[in-house]
Amino acid sequence: MSEDLILATGSKAEKYRTLLPQLFALWEGETDRIANLANTCGALKEQFNWHWVGFYLVKENELVLGPFQGPVACTRIKKGKGVCGSSWERAATVIVPDTEAFPGHIACSSLSRSEIVLPLIRGGQVQGVLDLDSTRLSEFDGTDQEYLEELLERLPF
Repeated sequence: MSEDLILATGSKAEKYRTLLPQLFALWEGETDRIANLANTCGALKEQFNWHWVGFYLVKENELVLGPFQGPVACTRIKKGKGVCGSSWERAATVIVPDTEAFPGHIACSSLSRSEIVLPLIRGGQVQGVLDLDSTRLSEFDGTDQEYLEELLERLPF
């Protein structure tokens, strides 16, 4: 597959339905985890133009910053802390319509207003999280959750 993406217009669901097959094709045959995580971030950022898109990976009982697109970010996050640490602790997707209303929110960027964090689970264990931030309130919803969970289930990791 070419490394050029076909970007969709229209509804959020249409954008995901166009993007995901392209990502699946891009991952095909690529065994390097970092390459796949990096291309995933780039594709999501390119299609949706969110403020920040990135992965944190579980290393020695912390989430450590992995591949991302956007401004510099927090490097390490403890389990249960902030939205990322909460998603890791719960092993569940966390959608935050207003980051200022989330108790213990870690503000890596003061521009982030809403967030979704999804756990990357392999072998029954959270291996990392996918973190998406927007400068708009209530950016993320069940549509994002549905398609991003499918993406993470199929991500070679």
